[in-house]
Amino acid sequence: MIVKTIVNPLKTLSRQSCLLPTIARRYLSSEVPVGGPAFALTEDQQSIQELARKFTAEEIIPKAAYHDQTGEYPTEIIKKAWELGLVNLHIPQDYGGMGLGVLDSAIVSEELAYGCTGIQTAMEANGLAEAPVILAASHEQKKKYLGRMSEEPLMAAYCVTEPIAGSDVASIQTKAEKKGDKWILNGQKMWITNGGKANWYFVLAKTDASARAGDAFTGFIVDADSPGISVGRKEINMGQRASDTRGITFEDVEVSDENRLGEVGKGFKIAMGAFDITRPLVAAGAVGLARRALDEALKYSMERKTMGRSIIQHQAISFMLADMAMGVESSRMMVWRAGWMRDQGQRNTYYASIAKALASEVANKCAADAVQIFGGNGYNTEYPVEKLMRDAKIFQIYEGTSQIQRLIISRHLAESMK
Repeated sequence: MIVKTIVNPLKTLSRQSCLLPTIARRYLSSEVPVGGPAFALTEDQQSIQELARKFTAEEIIPKAAYHDQTGEYPTEIIKKAWELGLVNLHIPQDYGGMGLGVLDSAIVSEELAYGCTGIQTAMEANGLAEAPVILAASHEQKKKYLGRMSEEPLMAAYCVTEPIAGSDVASIQTKAEKKGDKWILNGQKMWITNGGKANWYFVLAKTDASARAGDAFTGFIVDADSPGISVGRKEINMGQRASDTRGITFEDVEVSDENRLGEVGKGFKIAMGAFDITRPLVAAGAVGLARRALDEALKYSMERKTMGRSIIQHQAISFMLADMAMGVESSRMMVWRAGWMRDQGQRNTYYASIAKALASEVANKCAADAVQIFGGNGYNTEYPVEKLMRDAKIFQIYEGTSQIQRLIISRHLAESMK
């Protein structure tokens, strides 16, 4: 059975010969329910969840503190995850991938993030870079750039954010000018995950300075070894230090028109469309961190005694744990709904923003409460919750701040009343 194949995978599983084709075929079969969301995972979803959970327990958790302390990129961990089919989950089968849906990928993201969100972010950054390609690329572009991701454990990066243009994507200053059959890129990107490790970038650049945002930008696939690209230093961040975050500068970088993604002027829509796929996955990572914080705090509360009894028996502590559990369960349900809707071809922007905002804030509250339950120990690097609290903060910032998510949600509400 498939369960036996993929729950004992670490030494025997071959990406190409076993996991990849078997699971992908079953996910695309009639066994997958399409009539509505279910509160129980399918057999296949349980199998891939167990695979990711086992990998996290054996490969990520034991090494997470090391990568946090050193900032060393988790190359070997990512390579092993790639061999098991835990990276690049949404690449279509036609290009060597598993072609899994957003919900299925969210299940994996939660499990990986439970071990270390820095390592999970490094892996998930591939999905963000690949999403515009999956949405808008030609067959030839997909074959070239998605195909190579399936053939080797390569990384990619989504190059949109700039020093003065984070949430305000319309303020991007990077320009692309057409010269013959090439485009010349000039500009600077910032806070690019996998910036120093990427084999290629998705780059959003302004191609019409006079047009409104919806017609002013064009997307490009840019090989990372192109002349004129300068990679900045690795940024030392508060948390998620295993992730490689850098500035990328483009100086007269030549890009063939063959690498233009979609129509000229439609890059903004493509870039924003990618978030409907990736925001539920970022939110799933936040759920994984929140769940880890709850588990660590629960275990500690059973062991730590004050006033002659375990601290979980004190109502002040037990109610904090109850609130953490409520947050984890409710945010996961929003992640699953947003993912399921996208998989059914329904517009999920509203729900993806709710999932992202809710899960990121639940993660931060759970991490902070876990530190509080640990007391002085929680403030010390010898205990895991200190790292969780540092790692959690970025969830409220990247892929659209919590304030941007509220803007999207409120605009949807206003639109629904017209």
